[in-house]
Amino acid sequence: MKTVERLMVKLILIQLIFLIITQIWFNQAAPRELNKLVRYEGVNSNNYSKVIETFHGLDD
Repeated sequence: MKTVERLMVKLILIQLIFLIITQIWFNQAAPRELNKLVRYEGVNSNNYSKVIETFHGLDD
């Protein structure tokens, strides 16, 4: 039973190490992707327009 527990602890530690490595890697890759997305969506430009929303037939 102790060998199984030791094996499980080792597997958990290996998974934790890989999780930390991938989180660091994705955290460094995310700003580049978000920057491309912001430029693609046009959020950087200061185009402000009035939005008029109307709701018809909303009965409470």
